[in-house]
Amino acid sequence: MTPTKKKKQSDGKKVDPPMKKAKEKHVVALILARGGSKGIPLKNIKKLAGVPLIGWVLRAAHDSGLFDSVWVSTDHDEIAEVAKSFKAKVHRRSLEVSKDSSTSLEAIQEFVKDHPGVDVVCNIQATSPCLHPDHLSEALKLITKDGYDSVFSVVRRHQFRWKEVNEGGSEVTVPLNLDPKNRPRRQDWDGELVENGSFYFSTTSLIKKGILQGGKMTYYEMKPQYSVDIDIDIDWPVAEQRVLRYGYFGKVPPEVVRLMFCKLSGCLTDGRIAISSSEEEMVSFHIRDMEGLRMLKSENVEVVLLNCSQDPIGQSLVEKLRERTGCEVLTVGKKPLEDLQPFLKKKKLEWKDVAYMGNDGADADCLNQSGLSAVPGDAPADAVKAAKYSCHHTAGNGAVREFSEYILLKKQEAKSKREQVRVDCLDSGYATPSSGSQSTESVFSK
Repeated sequence: MTPTKKKKQSDGKKVDPPMKKAKEKHVVALILARGGSKGIPLKNIKKLAGVPLIGWVLRAAHDSGLFDSVWVSTDHDEIAEVAKSFKAKVHRRSLEVSKDSSTSLEAIQEFVKDHPGVDVVCNIQATSPCLHPDHLSEALKLITKDGYDSVFSVVRRHQFRWKEVNEGGSEVTVPLNLDPKNRPRRQDWDGELVENGSFYFSTTSLIKKGILQGGKMTYYEMKPQYSVDIDIDIDWPVAEQRVLRYGYFGKVPPEVVRLMFCKLSGCLTDGRIAISSSEEEMVSFHIRDMEGLRMLKSENVEVVLLNCSQDPIGQSLVEKLRERTGCEVLTVGKKPLEDLQPFLKKKKLEWKDVAYMGNDGADADCLNQSGLSAVPGDAPADAVKAAKYSCHHTAGNGAVREFSEYILLKKQEAKSKREQVRVDCLDSGYATPSSGSQSTESVFSK
């Protein structure tokens, strides 16, 4: 019951510098994303925590810096477009390997046949949104440095298994991995390793033989919190909560967010301006959104509201809003990025220090460059593609509160991770940042 070989679990806290590729190995990442999912239609591009499902693993693959190229194998136009938006190359799979009965191995073999220069393929499952770059880095080292032919991801489970028997038959069930007379406590049992389906590394020589796991093979153990799979609808809400807590959100650490820019029209409001019989302009704000701004300010995140000159809110309303929220209000034009650069320079901040909430294509540059960014649930497609998070709530109806909570959640997680680094430093004998002799950044670089 107890495995004889253990490998270090990865906790997802640290991303090592990109590993130098071995010159003799041409390594690619390949994500299989057929359009004919039966459990959840077009599951691979359905939004999970504001990001297309496939986007989570594509982000991790790109940021790992490991691969000569990152590919998505698909038969569907919409999936292909999403893949390209995440800077992946698209392999148009044939009808022969796009059937309901087609196997993953057949699709991988077709890719290898069409790309003869590839030496190692990392097949990453699109349904594994909590994958981190360091998981991939540590697993690939087992091939490029330790000489394994295939590596696959596993997770440790503590579950007692029993033999299945036919209902109404005479056969009785028996335990498969325990002695009922001596049931072990969880803390006294190492559990069992099972595949979690997150990824499979294999040399192309094995793939050509019709094998993904073979030759000199080993496993890579992932911690349970990073082992998320989505097959049916009921998995979705559980996965969404898990990915908000343990997902990989990019190279920019969310704890550095010190300022939030938020568009007034189309984010804090629903974009509509009412005019009374006395020609007085009126706009409405959701009380939840106003509370969201107060929550950020209470956590020392400065909030600056943006009034767009193309669709402005009247000065009298701006003054009332400034008084009500206590937030500074800036006017921006067609290119908000250019207008906000001087402001950030004056504040001695960079875009990685900023959270940005926009609602249109004109905001795309700011959404892309910000450490954290979001759009309301009813934002147009060009803004959604540029944002790192897409709210469930619509403009003027709770979207700002939702993004505010998201920012604070990520800051709290970062705080917890910094505390864990401090504990790890003490355990390992390193000086901690509070001792004044070594910073957290220098600990990470070791």
